Amino acid sequence: MSAVLLPFQADQTVDWQGLEQLLDRTFQANLIPAVNMDTGYSNLIDNDTRRRVLELTHQLANHKPFVAGAFVRDQAGDTFRLDRYQEQIKLIQKFGGDPVIFQSYGLTSLPEPEIINAYTQIAANCEKFYAFELGQMFLKCGRIYTLDTYRRLLEIPQCVGAKHSSLNRQLEWQRLTIRDQTNPDFLVLTGNDLAIDMVIYGSDYLLGLSTFAPDLFAQRDRYWEAGDPLFYELNDALQYLGCLTFRAPTPAYKHSAAMFLKLRGWLKCDATHPESPNRPASDREILADILDRLQKFM
Repeated sequence: MSAVLLPFQADQTVDWQGLEQLLDRTFQANLIPAVNMDTGYSNLIDNDTRRRVLELTHQLANHKPFVAGAFVRDQAGDTFRLDRYQEQIKLIQKFGGDPVIFQSYGLTSLPEPEIINAYTQIAANCEKFYAFELGQMFLKCGRIYTLDTYRRLLEIPQCVGAKHSSLNRQLEWQRLTIRDQTNPDFLVLTGNDLAIDMVIYGSDYLLGLSTFAPDLFAQRDRYWEAGDPLFYELNDALQYLGCLTFRAPTPAYKHSAAMFLKLRGWLKCDATHPESPNRPASDREILADILDRLQKFM
């Protein structure tokens, strides 16, 4: 699965034509698009934008699968709002997507025993969903669950996978062990953009980095499937890109993505959401060098 950047124009409005092209390229790469995720500024966009993204994705999907973030905007100290999660899930399902349950302050403030109850309540009105552990370097409401809580997530029939974004290999290896022991069909979706080789260890992925180059991630996957050693060469080049663009402040990777996609000729503008942090202009020269290194795989 590949998160899809929500591109912006210089006047700070959404570049809908650019989004359509990014979605189309993701589908063409035979990756599953993930919209309204962190890469799509889910915590910053309004409901109208969120809905329009779903409408466009539905139109382009033509019955192909896609996933979308079910995001509930709240503040520290707020209570868990099941009704608002249900509204987001219903909207995503209306357009043919599968929901990825974003954490919220209300959800992550619950005591550990009550967190599973919250997901169980979510599952009661949802045929299929993905959970999501999010490190606070991405969003302040994020929380990495204990292994006991994670293990209990795997017992919820409707929960078919979970995106793990701690940027920590060891925590993800622990989750893979639990998966292998208890529910081999469960998808551990790595969100570790600093360790994209987690596919070697049994993770699947739902990455923000792959929005830079869904075609090259698909090529890397084919190399891995075929046992081709070019997997390692391409993976190293993509990891170099990830280490540069996911440095602190982590949310600024979205500006890096816009700059890289503009260099590729896939976007006309490298603007971002006005409330999202930016990278220095000097990054463009480094990104251009990385793009040049990747040309041999295109």
